[in-house]
Amino acid sequence: MDLNNRRQSTNFEDRRGKSSGAKIAGLGGGGAIIVALIMLLMGRNPSEVIQQVASNQMQTTEEYTPTAQEEEFKTFALQILASTEDVWTAEFRKQGLTYRAPKLILFHGSVQSACGGATSSAGPFYCSADEQVYLDLDFFNEMSRSIGAAGDFACAYVIAHEVGHHVQHLLGTLDQAHSQMARQGEAEKNRTSVRIELQADYYAGVWGYHENRMFGSLQDGDIEEAINAAQKIGDDYLQKKARGYSTPESFTHGTSQQRMRWLKKGLTTGSLAGGDTFSPSYSSL
Repeated sequence: MDLNNRRQSTNFEDRRGKSSGAKIAGLGGGGAIIVALIMLLMGRNPSEVIQQVASNQMQTTEEYTPTAQEEEFKTFALQILASTEDVWTAEFRKQGLTYRAPKLILFHGSVQSACGGATSSAGPFYCSADEQVYLDLDFFNEMSRSIGAAGDFACAYVIAHEVGHHVQHLLGTLDQAHSQMARQGEAEKNRTSVRIELQADYYAGVWGYHENRMFGSLQDGDIEEAINAAQKIGDDYLQKKARGYSTPESFTHGTSQQRMRWLKKGLTTGSLAGGDTFSPSYSSL
């Protein structure tokens, strides 16, 4: 991506230097991220994963000093966040709506959100209760090291996906889906979760479409990077990577083919209206 001279969002809070970090016994922070990511994509409830990981924490009062690479990641993340602000403000305006941007919380080790405590092991996440996106910048390294999803547009896709959940929240879709899940059995709840995640992938694609139209930032190979990332974080791919086989009934984010399909659709159409993942039959997603 060409982000030269692009503005950085000021709508963020950097908590990395605060004494909220934690270490996971027996695992490096990066290794823990991918372990929890696989746990999440194998159908585990996010809050259970967070609680389980948190129970194994050893709190530390050591101050954290970001590396030079992480500072580069910070600049990149704030540029992407600024882009989502520009794109979604314009797209909401077309619908006669007002976009309220989420705040980005940068943390290292562990963090407290309105949705509860979390560690880096849980990966990036969005909390609708405080309308904030939480990100440990080391996740960008882990994407490349552990699952082979490298590239700047792949990292941008991660941020855009979480902002996509915020778009769902503002449009009322996320809250409705969560309300349905509270009344559903486990299998149906997982299917609703897949619909939520695929729509967030679609919105990430919509962002990418308009990012390029506004700024001409995409370069050769960028779209392929994002598609590759979507493929590498499919439920079926990660489950097979972790244990050699997959169990479709436990999928909570969608298969590789589904995630790539909805991301591509958003990247191709750029239309907010084309992301209905709730009306089609589940088999047609």
